[in-house]
Order: sequence, then C-alpha cells, then structure tokens
Amino acid sequence: MSSQEVTLRSGKAALYEDLKRLILTMELDPDELLDEASLTGQYGLSRTPVREVFQRLAGEGYLEIVEKRGVRVIPMSHSTLRNFFLVAPMIYAATGRLAVQNFKPSQLKSLKETQKRFRKAVQTRDAEALALENNRFHEIMGEMASNPYLQPSLGRLLIDHCRIGHTFFRPQNEDMERRLQLAAEHHDAFINAIEARDEQKVVDLVFEHWELSRENMEIFIAPQGLKADDLVQSPEGNKL
Repeated sequence: MSSQEVTLRSGKAALYEDLKRLILTMELDPDELLDEASLTGQYGLSRTPVREVFQRLAGEGYLEIVEKRGVRVIPMSHSTLRNFFLVAPMIYAATGRLAVQNFKPSQLKSLKETQKRFRKAVQTRDAEALALENNRFHEIMGEMASNPYLQPSLGRLLIDHCRIGHTFFRPQNEDMERRLQLAAEHHDAFINAIEARDEQKVVDLVFEHWELSRENMEIFIAPQGLKADDLVQSPEGNKL
C-alpha cells in the first residue's frame, strides 16, 4: 500500500470517528448542516472520500443526506423523542436476552475493559469520556446479541440516547452524582449477570437501568416542558 493510500485511509477513518464523536457529544447540533468543503481541507481529502464517509454515517443513522440542501446531523424532533421512548425498553430488553445467549469471551473482555474506562471517567468527571464509554458499553452488548435485525435498531437508539442524556454526565447536584454512581453499578451488575448467563437478571437490570436513564433524560427535555410519559402519550408534533 502506498503512502498516499495510507494517508487517505487514515484521513477517512479520522473523519468518520470525529464526526461520530461530535454528534454523540452534541458538539454538532441536531439538524446542523455540514460544510463539505471545510472538511475536505481539514482532513486533506478530496470530495469523493468525504462523501463516502457521509454515506456510511447516513446508513448508520448519524447523518441525513437531503437533496439540494446537503448533509445534516440527524435531527431530534418531537416525533423522534416519542418514538425513542416508545421502543427503547423493548429493544434494550431483547438485546440483553440475546447477549446472554450469544456472547463470546472476547466480547465479555471488551465489555469489562470498557467498564474500567467508564469507572475512570466517573472518578475524573470526564463528561465526554463518560458519554462515549457508556455508548460503547451498550454497543458491545448489541454485538454480543449478534442479531442482524436488532443491531441497526439498537445503533440508532444509542445515538439519541447519548444525545438526549448528555446532561447526565455533567452532574450538578448530589442527586445527579448518586444517579451516575448507580449507573456505574448497573454496568458492573450487567457484566456479572452476563458472565453467569443469568438471562432474567439481565432483563431485570435493563428495566432498572432504563428507568434511571428515563428520569435523567427528562432533564434534557425539561426546558420544553415535557416528560417522557407525555411524549409516549401525546400525538406527534412540531420540532422541539
């Protein structure tokens, strides 16, 4: 492989990973248009590889390619949030069950390593690392589940879970600190239950963890005067 090919591959990989990170951590806002020309210059790429990255990220649910408008970060509307709260517990529960049934030792090792990094981020109060390591923890559970129908749905859920819940990783009072510690304890319990192949324990933990997440995500939607239960019960509306 030539040095030019290596540079192209590394530039594409960097652009891909950077855009994912910026979207998950809300450094790129929902519905924000991307500047293709700026990105080609920043990463030393031509338009073709940049557009290939856009296509990949669009397929994974991070971006939306809009005819005659360009490429934008996937938006978060009232409809998006409503659908999220409706289906998330079911998908997470199915993922947990299948993870117990299908996990590989190497995946369990990766889950434990991710949890170590998550615990370290809890101690150092690194909000970005907390968000990304939490996201990776649940991605690995999806990989453990090893179901080609489930994984795309889980991946799309995790994008908005990370974005909606980003305030959770910047605790501003004792109650939020307690919730963050409890989330870390849930992760430890997930690892133990998966390793023990205790399917029911994993499912029970899914719903405990979801309830904690749901309460925390209401902090994000609170400025709009909404609660998660309201979203599930109300009709689709305009963008928040």
